[in-house]
Amino acid sequence: MLFEEESVFTYLAGLLSPFYYPALVVVAAYFFILSLANHYEMWRFTLSPEIDEGQMVSVLVPARNEEEHIERCLNSLRKQFYKNYEIVALNDNSTDKTWEIINRIAVADSRVRVFDGKPLPEDWFGKPFALHQLTQQARGEILIFTDADTVHSPTSIAWAVTNMQGLKADLISGYVGQIFKTFGEVITVPMMFFLTGFVIPLFLNRFVNVHWFSAAIGQFIAVKREVFDAIGGCESFKKKTSEDIYMCRYIRSKGYSTRFLNIAEHVKCRMYKGYHSAVAGIGKNIFDFMGKNTILLFLCMITEFFFLFFPFPLLVGCIITGSVWTSHIICVVVLYTLTWLFMFLGQRLNWWYGFLWPLLFLNLLYMSAWSWFRTVSGRGFLWKDRIVS
Repeated sequence: MLFEEESVFTYLAGLLSPFYYPALVVVAAYFFILSLANHYEMWRFTLSPEIDEGQMVSVLVPARNEEEHIERCLNSLRKQFYKNYEIVALNDNSTDKTWEIINRIAVADSRVRVFDGKPLPEDWFGKPFALHQLTQQARGEILIFTDADTVHSPTSIAWAVTNMQGLKADLISGYVGQIFKTFGEVITVPMMFFLTGFVIPLFLNRFVNVHWFSAAIGQFIAVKREVFDAIGGCESFKKKTSEDIYMCRYIRSKGYSTRFLNIAEHVKCRMYKGYHSAVAGIGKNIFDFMGKNTILLFLCMITEFFFLFFPFPLLVGCIITGSVWTSHIICVVVLYTLTWLFMFLGQRLNWWYGFLWPLLFLNLLYMSAWSWFRTVSGRGFLWKDRIVS
């Protein structure tokens, strides 16, 4: 049996070797070099918060069943150095004590305005409709969208205004500081770093107006009100689960400037509690991100399997069989490991997470298939006690 397995492996290795192994080295080198370039881009152009007064800023916080997080979030926003701002919180038809908590805070602080959300219309998804209602209430010239489970340092608004003005950006977003408490979160949530970490060349946002190079994460997005209105507001992404990405893409497609930076020092967040919650939260966006194009999704999954996950088991096979390509695959695995190590270190997370990349990619394959199945089967995704299709 072992001889047969080695024969199959040797045959496949011989068939693929003239093209596959060199291509793997090229891809791994690209990821590694681009990860350093993107890290430098964010470090070089992220400005320290210096502006503490100026345009009116509206911080918009949608909250659905967030009794565990909302008080901490709003209280952190009440302690900002920036002077001219308001906090607008929406109770999105919660069934817990969210409304009671945000109403109590609003009574104690005139800068906080709260209101109850309307019933969800059939032609909207939940979060886009919540954001739509918030923007209708906002009075600021700059809108900051943030999630109810984020915690802000006193500098987060000043950081946004400083970077928007200093970089002449119409929209900015970036990495907030992620908090992981379970192994399941560690092998799931970091996939949000993948595209912006070492696939999309972020520096090209300064030179070319291609919306595919733009990126945003809904935990923190700051955008000029006039620019947001110019794309039609939330109407433009009313039926999107990955509303943050589409908001940024639409703004970029209209010729406006977008930047992706690092805000980890100023905003923290534990996105999900455990593995299943993380899979549901990230998985619901994958097929939607692909434009719900089945062919595109499966092409990406095949590419991911052979170029991102397979190198690790291939290394074991090459070592066992003494393949002449062993040095190539060792080079690939080392480059992938270093890429993820630098990524986690750049986000001030445990360095040893970088060795888990085979599990991250294997888990991404599972989430991609799950996202496709839940969508095409019509089952949709249960999120915040709502079905999102």
